[in-house]
Amino acid sequence: MSERTDAGQPAGQQQTGRTAAYDSAFLRACRREPVPHTPVWFMRQAGRSLPEYRKVREGIPMLESCMRPELVTEITLQPVRRHNVDAAIFFSDIVVPLKAIGVDLDIKPGVGPVVAEPIRTRADLERLRALAPLDVPYVTEAIGMLTAELGATPLIGFAGAPFTLASYLIEGGPSRTYENTKAIMYGDPQLWADLMDRLAGITSAFLRVQIEAGASAVQLFDSWAGALAPADYRRYVMPASRKVFDSVAGYDVPRIHFGVGTGELLGLMGEAGADVVGVDWRVPLDEAARRVGSGKALQGNLDPTVLFAPREAVKAKTDEVLKAASGLEGHVFNLGHGVMPTTDPDALTHLVEYVHERTVR
Repeated sequence: MSERTDAGQPAGQQQTGRTAAYDSAFLRACRREPVPHTPVWFMRQAGRSLPEYRKVREGIPMLESCMRPELVTEITLQPVRRHNVDAAIFFSDIVVPLKAIGVDLDIKPGVGPVVAEPIRTRADLERLRALAPLDVPYVTEAIGMLTAELGATPLIGFAGAPFTLASYLIEGGPSRTYENTKAIMYGDPQLWADLMDRLAGITSAFLRVQIEAGASAVQLFDSWAGALAPADYRRYVMPASRKVFDSVAGYDVPRIHFGVGTGELLGLMGEAGADVVGVDWRVPLDEAARRVGSGKALQGNLDPTVLFAPREAVKAKTDEVLKAASGLEGHVFNLGHGVMPTTDPDALTHLVEYVHERTVR
């Protein structure tokens, strides 16, 4: 850990947006310190479930909206205003750094990222250059605006993990089977290793830009790592994820790792270098803690579909999550994946209130 000042804050951070947020419930939970209440934030909280989001995004393509600092700031702040969540997450997309280095891709509504020319050969790999801060000036500008607005509310930066980015680049878009990805992984392990290493460098640079601009924590989304067996994750994926986490270790900001369907990988995901391991809804938090081991906080893990049930049912399922989390070293309440687009925003607001009320110290 880095040197601390007499004020108890990490040296060198006094002039950033992290200073005011340092003692927030969210950051304290990430550091496994006592909290006044269990902090809450939601993946995809700044998104399609909010009518104000749909209004400001009307007619603006997704990737373009990620490159407008004023729009990014407004969208990031919307759930903080509406839901009183304990942290904001930077509005962006995991493919933004790939777009910034010249990859021909787009985010198609109802589909997701689509890559015009998939990367499947060594010659293709040469199209992936390193990311420089000047490639994403809109990120630095937006985070500067956000930290000024957020005050004591922490801002979470994020990036896509190398495996998930590789799967989009190789498949050319979303996939259920990852046949092309695994064909390269198993059939040309050197090309795979080189691709993962290059993506680890791009991801590391993208996270550093966000931290240096003032983000208080970062989350690495390995959304599709659940498609892997543990032995394959350890051999083919963990080295690149560890490189990313190591690259930002010196900043002394909490590092969160999250994937979907990763119950069998939780211990390995923590081993890759995360301070906080995100858990989807499939594994109870007390069991997740056993799999991850000591020295890590956990994040999660209410099933997002529970929010469509009557309020009393939501409270009952929330109580189950809180009970499973009662013995954890640190707990950040979240959903087990992102907010679904048709979720009633009021259900999220009431959920935040309920968790705060139930866990006040």
